[in-house]
Amino acid sequence: MGFAGPPDVSPAAWRRRNRLPLSDQPDATAPSVAETEHYDAQNAPTAAAPADAAAQPDESAPPGPPPATFEDLGLSEPLLRGVAEVGYIHPTPIQEQAIPVVLMGRDVLGCAQTGTGKTASFVLPMMDILAGSRAKARMPRSLILEPTRELALQVAENFAKYGQHLKLNYALLIGGESMSDQTDALNQGVDVLIATPGRLLDLFERGRVMLADCKVLVIDEADRMLDMGFIPDVERIVSLLPPLRQTLFFSATMAPEIRKLADAFLQNPKEITVAPPASVATTITAGLAFVQPHDKREALRRLIRSQDVQSALIFCNRKRDVDVLYKSLTKHGFNVGALHGDLAQSVRFATLEKFKAGELQLLVCSDVAARGIDIGGLSHVFNFDVPFRDEDYVHRIGRTGRAGREGRAYTIATAEDVKLIGAIERLTGKPIPRIQIEGLDPVTEGELAEAASAPRGRGRGKPTGKGREARSEERPRRGEGRSSSERGPSRVREERPARPEPEARLAEETRPPRREDRREDRRDDRRRDRREDRREDLGPPVRGFGDAIPAFMLIPIPRPQRETAPAEPAAVSEGTSGSEAA
Repeated sequence: MGFAGPPDVSPAAWRRRNRLPLSDQPDATAPSVAETEHYDAQNAPTAAAPADAAAQPDESAPPGPPPATFEDLGLSEPLLRGVAEVGYIHPTPIQEQAIPVVLMGRDVLGCAQTGTGKTASFVLPMMDILAGSRAKARMPRSLILEPTRELALQVAENFAKYGQHLKLNYALLIGGESMSDQTDALNQGVDVLIATPGRLLDLFERGRVMLADCKVLVIDEADRMLDMGFIPDVERIVSLLPPLRQTLFFSATMAPEIRKLADAFLQNPKEITVAPPASVATTITAGLAFVQPHDKREALRRLIRSQDVQSALIFCNRKRDVDVLYKSLTKHGFNVGALHGDLAQSVRFATLEKFKAGELQLLVCSDVAARGIDIGGLSHVFNFDVPFRDEDYVHRIGRTGRAGREGRAYTIATAEDVKLIGAIERLTGKPIPRIQIEGLDPVTEGELAEAASAPRGRGRGKPTGKGREARSEERPRRGEGRSSSERGPSRVREERPARPEPEARLAEETRPPRREDRREDRRDDRRRDRREDRREDLGPPVRGFGDAIPAFMLIPIPRPQRETAPAEPAAVSEGTSGSEAA
């Protein structure tokens, strides 16, 4: 589809004139802008060359419309200046479609794969909307909810980067930081409040923040909120906001639960979907290696040494596995750091900053770093453990291959993980290419088939372990390998009635005491002797104070005497009155 309009007509006006949707616009030849990619726009021709060479358009066809720029989206001049100073020229598809709708004041339901620039699609129009007025003390004008502290910090960095020429204040409310400093920032007035649900509710219950003046609400990474159990907190926060507001709802996946939440929070939203949910970026080269469980660390080390790794994330499922793998890689001479949720917040920030600055080549982490965190120049992602949830695989490998750059993602799996791999391939719609690591024990197709057919639960894929199935295989079943004459008496013995209860009780009483019972009896005798000895040392029992009566209790207390004198005159008067009567 070529651009046949006059040269003085902009591409957006030409699309409106021909009633073409924004999604029909071809992708930009330069790398797209993501939320925090540290990408130089000068690399755009190099990144676009393979695509142009593969397309090989016909020379006789009319040229297509030029790619859209941020000037076409209706942003203000100070904001465009800040974006240009960062080096961004062309918006991504999610930014091109979402920014004009947000500027119109409508609710937005955005679904796009990770690494496509969802953060900038709401940060830029929010700053443009809020630039007209000022905030009051403890009453933020907008609220952005993030599931993790790292994501909240990254959004704050975006505001500082894009809003260089705007007089907007923002505050960051996350756990692990000083609550008094956060309170001081709220008292000065905040235009944009970036918070995690837990810390925001803590400050609200203390009366440090009021949400009655919040006009814009952003719920970012909603599917991650659902996974971490923050939805009840989010529902309570939404109930504290004014009903007349603009709500922006972004998620990388669109599960039925997420759709239900969006219907509850949004009013007549504009739904924007620029890629199939849970899809993998085309710039990522993936690989899957099946190894034996005892070869996983060696397989990881050989993969790292065989690849040209500039910087890489290594994901584990459990926090304790992160610590163990970190110590192992450090022992083998790798420049590595560790990151998981049990570390102190200051340690997590310091480790992440060292990794971004290039001081660390490898970072072993849990899924705390799998959502939204952008690290410039990340060349590789290694899944040391296959994620339990298929959607987490998409978010993990989405840390590389961002902003049009090439990335590589390798997964190390065992035969027990074959069902998890199948779920991932069904979600993404394509198989993960298999790779072989030389010098390690291979995993046969029989082992994979046996693990795939094994029932769910403990011990699946472990036929040689010490579980219930192995014990049942070691000892023969009852009656197995016996003749029919041998099985007959055993059946008769099973049908014989049990010993009567009185006989069993009598046998128990007449049984000689065991050694453990005799030890208990001797121990009880010794305790009884000690108690009796203590009683003899104390002497006879004492009542009350005994002979040691306090002196103040021996002082006599004077008691008042009763007055009986008035009774005699009464008797005399009675006698006198009787004589007079006589």
